[in-house]
Amino acid sequence: MEHQNGSIVTEGMKEEAESIKNEANAHFKEKRYNEAVEGYTKAIGLDPSNPVYWSNRAFAHIRIEEYGAAIQDATRAIDLDPKYAKAYYRRGDAQFALSHFKDSVSNFRCAARLNPRDPDLRRKLQEAERELKRVRFEAAVALPEDTTSALNTIVLEDIFVEESYNGPVMERNEAGEYVVTEAFVHEMIKEFREQRKIHRRFSMQIILEAYERLRELPSLVDVDVPEGTHITVCGDTHGQFYDLLKIFELNGMPSASNPYVFNGDFVDRGSFSFEVIMTLLAFKAWDTNCMHLTRGNHESKSMNTIYGFYGEVKEKMGQSSIEIFRELFCAMPLAYVLRKTVMVVHGGVPTGDTGCDLASLRKIDRVREPPDAGPMCECLWNDPQDEPGVSPSKRGVGYAFGPDVTKRYLQQNGLSLLVRSHEVKDEGYELAHDGFCCTIFSAPNYCDQMGNKGAFIRFNGEDMVPHFTQFDASPHPPVRAMKYASGMFGMM
Repeated sequence: MEHQNGSIVTEGMKEEAESIKNEANAHFKEKRYNEAVEGYTKAIGLDPSNPVYWSNRAFAHIRIEEYGAAIQDATRAIDLDPKYAKAYYRRGDAQFALSHFKDSVSNFRCAARLNPRDPDLRRKLQEAERELKRVRFEAAVALPEDTTSALNTIVLEDIFVEESYNGPVMERNEAGEYVVTEAFVHEMIKEFREQRKIHRRFSMQIILEAYERLRELPSLVDVDVPEGTHITVCGDTHGQFYDLLKIFELNGMPSASNPYVFNGDFVDRGSFSFEVIMTLLAFKAWDTNCMHLTRGNHESKSMNTIYGFYGEVKEKMGQSSIEIFRELFCAMPLAYVLRKTVMVVHGGVPTGDTGCDLASLRKIDRVREPPDAGPMCECLWNDPQDEPGVSPSKRGVGYAFGPDVTKRYLQQNGLSLLVRSHEVKDEGYELAHDGFCCTIFSAPNYCDQMGNKGAFIRFNGEDMVPHFTQFDASPHPPVRAMKYASGMFGMM
């Protein structure tokens, strides 16, 4: 028998823990990561002195993007066995995912010293070192108070459309200027479906016009949904363009009479992020009232650098366009309120005592990269939990908020429902907090591996009751998810 934290671990308990761990490993291999976490947790409950269980649970947490929990578990494994290389490996993975590159490098170096012959580990160390050097270089050359706008440097008249170009062309108005029309948007989508591009001249006009429409909005936008009308809310799409088209097939193309709210995380992970964001921006440019866009945590430089969007933009539009999209994302609102009753925000309600009511959210200075704390950060990163109160998020950023927090926030702000996204759900949606908190996720079979359904919500103006539609993943060209991501995530 062994004593661990005052408890007795018998040989029988060890055998049972090992059996449960093996079952959890099988769940992991089948990509049932939440069930794997539950299994490893049971094994830890029986034998908390085994570092393997903590390290394995850390790996499962990484797969479901709970990086803060992964760091805690890996740290516990290291405490139990300072020579356990895999624990440093897992902690380095989680820290890299949070852009904590200095800590990631330190842990990969520890793992490499313990396991110098692991080629994947060496590659991960090199990738983390490259990212750390990049961040340090950017900090060294950055100009204080640099307010240069990449968007302001674009002169559309200087971008010529060659006679050899045979893709969609925008119509001209009476003044001879190109204009974004519904017909052009639909032709553009057809090109994207066939993995063809539109001319840079037209891409830039879409981006500029959408940017101007987004920039003039407050950080929290009120949208009326009169009786006799409806609005559809979609969750994360994460670069899954062919699933975006499935939504339009099932629910109709965006228009003034069929408006949509897309609730953030349009890009990263999926390898058609450029096509997704350009489609949404084109509808915004054509008719601002048919497309409403909420910023997600992946509409940020730190996420786009390592999860694929910047790599994709570089290949499809050129290095110089990266800063243009960064600036565009900073213009996106943080939340919407539909018919004064339904709040739509990517992560969740902010949990602070001050500066978090609707009036304060409308005034937030959002035109920046997301901070690491505060109401703006929480709008992008928070998650619901079953327990009452507020807890540190398992993601390592933001907080988890309980049903009491949701109900209090809704009551104080005269709302009836919170709609948020940010989390994969097996059925594409989930109601929590006694039905007052709804998660909607619109990327089925997330990353081509999770097996989940996608879903969207339609609200009718008469009652603003949510009506859910589920859908399965659509076939797409043979381009793997995460193709453009940092080399680190190509190996995870």
